[in-house]
Amino acid sequence: MHEMSVAISIVEAAEARARKEGSGVISEIALVVGRLAGIVPDALRFCFPAAARGSIAEDAVLVIEEREGRGVCVSCGASFPVSFYVAECPECRSLAVRVVSGDEFIIESITIEEGE
Repeated sequence: MHEMSVAISIVEAAEARARKEGSGVISEIALVVGRLAGIVPDALRFCFPAAARGSIAEDAVLVIEEREGRGVCVSCGASFPVSFYVAECPECRSLAVRVVSGDEFIIESITIEEGE
C-alpha cells in the first residue's frame, strides 16, 4: 500500500514547514486529492495516524477534499466527468479528450498552533 509512504511524505513536508515557521504543533493538514491521482483517500486516512505518531502532527486532523476527474473534448469542446485518462466524449464520441482536472495531489494548507 503506497499510501503509507505518501502519508509519511505529507507528515515530513508539514513538519518541515512548521520548522520554517518556528515550529509549534500541527493541528490540521488539508489536502486536495483528485480521483485520478492514484491515491485512495480512505487508505491515506487509515495510514496517517501511524505516519504521524511521535511527530508534531501526531494529533493533527487530516482533511481531504476529493476532486472529480474532468475532461474536455479536443474535437467539440464538451466538458464532462471522467474516471480514467482514456475517455470518450459523450457528445461526439471522439477519443481526443484532454484531462483538465482530477489528477491533483496538493497540500492545500497546514494549520500550526504556537508551541508552549
